[in-house]
Amino acid sequence: MSLQPLLEAPLVIQIHAFGAITAFFLGVVQLVAPKGTLPHKTLGVAWLLLMTTIAVSSIFVRPSLFPGLPITQWFSFIHIFTILTFWGVAQGSFFLLRGGSSLKNHSRPFRGIFIGGLVIAGAFAFLPGRIMNEVAFGG
Repeated sequence: MSLQPLLEAPLVIQIHAFGAITAFFLGVVQLVAPKGTLPHKTLGVAWLLLMTTIAVSSIFVRPSLFPGLPITQWFSFIHIFTILTFWGVAQGSFFLLRGGSSLKNHSRPFRGIFIGGLVIAGAFAFLPGRIMNEVAFGG
């Protein structure tokens, strides 16, 4: 295991990967820690900012690897998680801002983007030929 392939990757990939790693562990804390507390609310805001950063940076991963790539080729099947992440962040935030009885509904979209955007999409990052595969299993 070596971080060298990630440290040599374009900046947008570093932002994306380190953001995802941080959001994964922060998400685990959010899932198991007491709810409704100031730390839960504060870490929740940080997690939402990280998830938004990860989603935005995901748009630019392929063009950073292949400069000059036409915009029509910037996206692959995995980018469905980008759309779902934006949707989940917006939906969950709406429930939080609405408050009242909607408040307890915020966890569903946030759990969804944790599982879909971090666990499932994160697993794809470890497929052969990808940078995280090199990091975890060597070149």
